[in-house]
Amino acid sequence: MASMWSDVADDIFASDQAVAFGYVTPAHGVVLTPMINLGLGDRAAGTMTSVSSSIAMFTKLTRLQQNPKVAIAYHTRAHSHSDRQEYVLVQGEASLSPLHDRNWLVTHQGAWEHFAGPRDVGPLWELWLRRYHWRIGINIAVERIMVWPDLQCGGPHTTYGNALPGAHPAPQRPPAKGTGPRVDHERAARFVADQPNRLLSWVDSEGFPVIVAAEVRDTDEHGIVVTNPTGWAPQGGRRAGLLAHSFTRYAYGRTQRRYTGWMENDGGRLVYAPHTVAGCHIPASRSAYRLAAGYGTWRGYLRARRAGFPPLPATTNMP
Repeated sequence: MASMWSDVADDIFASDQAVAFGYVTPAHGVVLTPMINLGLGDRAAGTMTSVSSSIAMFTKLTRLQQNPKVAIAYHTRAHSHSDRQEYVLVQGEASLSPLHDRNWLVTHQGAWEHFAGPRDVGPLWELWLRRYHWRIGINIAVERIMVWPDLQCGGPHTTYGNALPGAHPAPQRPPAKGTGPRVDHERAARFVADQPNRLLSWVDSEGFPVIVAAEVRDTDEHGIVVTNPTGWAPQGGRRAGLLAHSFTRYAYGRTQRRYTGWMENDGGRLVYAPHTVAGCHIPASRSAYRLAAGYGTWRGYLRARRAGFPPLPATTNMP
């Protein structure tokens, strides 16, 4: 991988503030979520630690332990340190830093502050944010990197690393509850169209998420009609993820919704039926962000402890 890791990709990896992280669900769909980039990578080894997770996000961490195949899309230059226009998609296998290591963020403080703002928040905020600051590094052994010449995934792409699979994945079995929309898809379409960053994802024939730019074209009774400039979407129906978001510098302010649902490709016409939705809106305020981050991770941590995650070491009395 060392000779295949391009200077273009390396510059973007070290510069973008936010990325889209995709992981596979047990039903072989994809969850897409925006995350703060850390810009950490070992070009010679073909590995990177571009993102981290709070210990409170135990569902995501458990799924990564069960299925390590992931993807990261470098899809926006908003608040980036680079003005390059390429879209970069990384596929690889993830491993987690030790779950009980509370010093991971201290070790990587320089990278964190470069992209996420000051680490030193004062004693009162630290008490509120201590679960948020208990970070788990997500380390990725890179399988392949794909680079498009623009952020809309237009034009021919270049592949580095392992070659793309030669065949598209077969259509998936429709869910028992049906394939149609289960949330208000017209409202979802309006929200997605209003956001500057819009991404669509599905699982390829090797089991890795594919993440590409998408545009809302219309709606009908079956869902949201979307366009995908790459033309990669396989024929037939399958579970898929959809993400729309925006953010301010350091991501103190953010608006985002991530959908899981069903994608149908009928001769090039893509229709996305959203089944679930999750998201948030945080005003562009550092205090509002800290309040929301502390509250969300505290609630998540309590749920994680009730679920027995992570298992406690025999000699540890964890608060």
